[in-house]
Amino acid sequence: MTAVPVSDTSRWTDPAWLAEVHAWTDRQLDRLGLERAGEQTQPHLRSWATVLRIPTSGGVVWFKASQESLAHEAAVVELLAVRAPAQVRPLLAADTERGWMLMSDAGERLRELVVSEASLERWHPVLESAARISLAVEDDVDALLAMGVPDGRLPTLLPGWDALMDEIDAEPRFREARERIEPLATALAAYGIRDTLQHDDLHDGQVFVADGRHWVMDWGDAVVSHPFFVLAVALEGQLAWGLDDVEDSVDTGPFRDTFLRPYAEAYPHLTHDDLVEAARLATRLGWAARAVNGHLPDYPGHTTARLEMFVDGRTSD
Repeated sequence: MTAVPVSDTSRWTDPAWLAEVHAWTDRQLDRLGLERAGEQTQPHLRSWATVLRIPTSGGVVWFKASQESLAHEAAVVELLAVRAPAQVRPLLAADTERGWMLMSDAGERLRELVVSEASLERWHPVLESAARISLAVEDDVDALLAMGVPDGRLPTLLPGWDALMDEIDAEPRFREARERIEPLATALAAYGIRDTLQHDDLHDGQVFVADGRHWVMDWGDAVVSHPFFVLAVALEGQLAWGLDDVEDSVDTGPFRDTFLRPYAEAYPHLTHDDLVEAARLATRLGWAARAVNGHLPDYPGHTTARLEMFVDGRTSD
């Protein structure tokens, strides 16, 4: 298979491909008893995925396609909608071979809601949902890996780190940080929290609110790993910046505790202090994992910021 450059979006605008998508979505709409009520538009266009907006007689529906390395998302969402139906909306249709999804409208995006409401309180149900989703699929790790979800379990982190350092020709301080990984991973593993699916990119652009529920969307970056790694992006990459985008302006402790409550129920032998310490370890180590799992050659700044968060606990000015 020929590699597609990270910046290349031409595959998603090819008329022949769009015609194929149009025919597939029409078949699905017919099966659902819906009719088109206007022309489809393409509001989201990235090298790794695209989204089409389709107005229908029953409201707007959305089509999503992803590049081959992310095509497992369709199968993942189908599984999550069964295991955690209160947190993940079912698909209207899916082609798991091609990674195509047809989705109902999921409502308002959290990113706009936190601004209009001038509040971060909606993050509490979001973090509880993230925890309950991960707990719900603890027994599905083998199936998730078979779908093509990346393996980011603790033993894979050092080899992945070494490969990343060589790929980006990393500066010495990042290479030297390798020695921190194994002690952190060993301490985290000692708590016995099972590997499972974790979102790995949980920010306010990935959550939508409809029907009184907070729906966690966009599972393309999800990875099988320690579930607490999700706190790196959610707490330090998002919530700590607050409403005014000022780093460390919000106490993330209450939000962390919301995430931990379902784990306190599922792992009653662990004390609150145990879970807090596991979360502390995972939040730091999660940045190393995110740098490895989320590296894109055309976006080196993103990788550098994640490495800085692992090494220094903050990004450079």
